[in-house]
Amino acid sequence: MPIEVRRFGVGFRRPEGPPGTHGLTGQVIHSDGRGVVSELAFSRGGAIAPHDNPNTTWFCVIEGGGWVLVGDERRRVAAGEAVLWPAGVTHAAWTDHGEMRAIVVEFAGADDAGPPAILEGAGRRLGPGASARPVRGEGRLAERPVDPDRLDRTSGEPL
Repeated sequence: MPIEVRRFGVGFRRPEGPPGTHGLTGQVIHSDGRGVVSELAFSRGGAIAPHDNPNTTWFCVIEGGGWVLVGDERRRVAAGEAVLWPAGVTHAAWTDHGEMRAIVVEFAGADDAGPPAILEGAGRRLGPGASARPVRGEGRLAERPVDPDRLDRTSGEPL
């Protein structure tokens, strides 16, 4: 099975967010019945308007910083921090004088309070002469075409 690579970041974002959101672009990285993984980029003064949804969500700040609201509590957040947005609770995020990038992981449903999830799997026997030790793989990232018309050199992100 070939390695699947999804591109996101500069040149791949589009305006995102619920009504009232501004100064924000994003890109869905993955979406299926289990949930959604997205990247969001907030400009200075950008905001996700207060809203709620039926899904448990993690808001993971990967660059810069700003503010989050969960219920009635407001808190400053910075790169390296993840904030839980519980299902059915009003939440929001915004920046004031800086920019912020976040990975948002939204799970389908409120939580995993149902039956415990068991991941089914099966072992494989190694053939004759096969080593039980993994072999180091060699490779490189796929070439990334850059569209100069969609490139924002002031964003501070690497090319």
